[in-house]
Amino acid sequence: MNFKGFVQVYTGDGKGKTTAALGLILRALGAGFKVALVQFLKKGVYSEIKALERFRPQIEIYQFHQGGFIKGEPRPEVKEVLQRGWLKAQELILNRAFQLVVLDEINLVLHLDLIPLKEVLETLAQRPSHVEVVLTGRNAPEALLEAADLVTEMRKVKHYYDRGVKARVGIEK
Repeated sequence: MNFKGFVQVYTGDGKGKTTAALGLILRALGAGFKVALVQFLKKGVYSEIKALERFRPQIEIYQFHQGGFIKGEPRPEVKEVLQRGWLKAQELILNRAFQLVVLDEINLVLHLDLIPLKEVLETLAQRPSHVEVVLTGRNAPEALLEAADLVTEMRKVKHYYDRGVKARVGIEK
């Protein structure tokens, strides 16, 4: 395949980071790419996971989280699960079989210093030239923004969550 992969970062406090990555996954699947989705800090069968399951074996999906929000210092088992997630992500990025690897919510994991930013940057630099990597989540570290080829910041202007609307099946989950 004659394809040049880049590093994309979707960050910011607005809605749409994961949704944008899922749109790119759909486009890549339609083009016949082999895709990997690694979700950090998410666990469960969200609507997008149900839909993407239909594309197996063209897509591999992994989730790494113990459930619940991280408040204060994360428990050791949470750190261990996230580290295992990073090791799986690293393996997928360096594996020549994939054209697109999406690391959903990894930016927040990096911001919380739960996996080493240096390792992520080194892996991105070492990835095969045909591998596109997308990193999503709030608070992307500055060094990651500098290393990326494309950075999109989602900015909240107005959100119905602020009026107490909960996540809705088919829209937010």
